[in-house]
Amino acid sequence: MTTRRARAPASGKTRTRTEGKAAREARQPAAGKAAAVDGKPLANAKAAGADGKLHPATRAAALDGKAPLDGGSPPTARTVGMNGHALPLSPWRASRERQHDREVKREAVIRAAAHAFNLKGYHNTSLDDIAAALEVTKPTVYYYVTNKEQLLFECFVAGVEQIRAAFREVRDQDIPARDRLHAVLRHYARTMASEFGWVMVRVEEQDLSPDMSSHIKAIKSEIDQGIRRLIREGIQDGSIHPCDPKMTAFALAGSLNWIAHWYRENRSMTAAEIADAFITVFDTGLQPRRGTRS
Repeated sequence: MTTRRARAPASGKTRTRTEGKAAREARQPAAGKAAAVDGKPLANAKAAGADGKLHPATRAAALDGKAPLDGGSPPTARTVGMNGHALPLSPWRASRERQHDREVKREAVIRAAAHAFNLKGYHNTSLDDIAAALEVTKPTVYYYVTNKEQLLFECFVAGVEQIRAAFREVRDQDIPARDRLHAVLRHYARTMASEFGWVMVRVEEQDLSPDMSSHIKAIKSEIDQGIRRLIREGIQDGSIHPCDPKMTAFALAGSLNWIAHWYRENRSMTAAEIADAFITVFDTGLQPRRGTRS
């Protein structure tokens, strides 16, 4: 009689497989297990540490939406949505960034031109010189300006805009007009000691088109009228001694404009120190001080 080997019951086979799986999992390091952040599973376990938990920095980034919850490479903060998934870059954002980049480069062209005009003069400076200073090609300079005349004008506008900004800054300040005038004159003096000073005082001596010359004269008149207005307001509020606003404005602007003729960088006084020295003379004049001999 032949004896047949009895087969193991199905339940025993299932139990053996389950036990084998449990043994394999027990031998695996904890880092191989799925990690989670507040109950949200991380599919990529590499983001977890040896104990199966996230590094504190990774966990914090995931919780505040700065990293994806799948443990993958975190996208940049600007491309992460509320659900932690990466979003495509906005074409409008890219456009704004390109515009900002263009403005930065255009400003660099204008500053390089102002510096070259200051050193060599307008007629002795070519667009090739400016391109060489920027280490770019001449067509690159033409991308930002149409010709050298426009570049000269843009240098003038860049300088005078600093003075315009000073007028806007003090316009609504609740302080005596004399103090507001001092603030404007300090900006004026610093601008004249900058690379834009030469252009601002010499621009009308160059061969410019009638339209451009007219525009420059209008801007200069705007600055002159702004100084006169502050002088009149100072006379009215008692902070400035009664005087002729027109002649006083001419005296102030004329002395500040002359800074561009003699000031050079790396001298003993900075532009700010020169501005303060001029304001002291304007403010106190040449009258003897108390405690000094008359």
